[in-house]
Amino acid sequence: MAFAKWLEHTRSAVALSTSDWAYPFVQWTHFSGLSLWLGTNLAVDFRLLGIGRKRQSIGELSSALIIWNWIGFAIALSGGFMLFASSATHYIPNPAFDLKVGILIPLALILHIVIQANARAWTASPNPPAIARLAGLLELLLWLSVVTAAVSIPNFETH
Repeated sequence: MAFAKWLEHTRSAVALSTSDWAYPFVQWTHFSGLSLWLGTNLAVDFRLLGIGRKRQSIGELSSALIIWNWIGFAIALSGGFMLFASSATHYIPNPAFDLKVGILIPLALILHIVIQANARAWTASPNPPAIARLAGLLELLLWLSVVTAAVSIPNFETH
């Protein structure tokens, strides 16, 4: 909690939390990054599930989207950290935030990296193997859980 208090009182966090326009802009940036991150994840996950056009193999689609995918993640992470910094002492004790950041995001990231690492191998057959379909489904469910936890954060406000 000492780190959260320190972070919350840094010049940039105070400027963000007291500005009429900066906080909404950072929030918009965070959501834009999330949209890019999740959109590219969904494209690959749906393809793993056999949904969508099959003009590209799973490996080709994953390779084509990988740069945009991680750019979206970097934008979302940067914006999310700035939002966290502006109210860190309120987020730390929040169970929805703890679930999101402490459990769901790490699990979803690990699975996402596994999917990216195996996308080429899963291209060998015309239809994705069962393990690929399961991985795509699990990743979809994990990111849905992350979003659900995120929108639940205000329900646990501990001011």
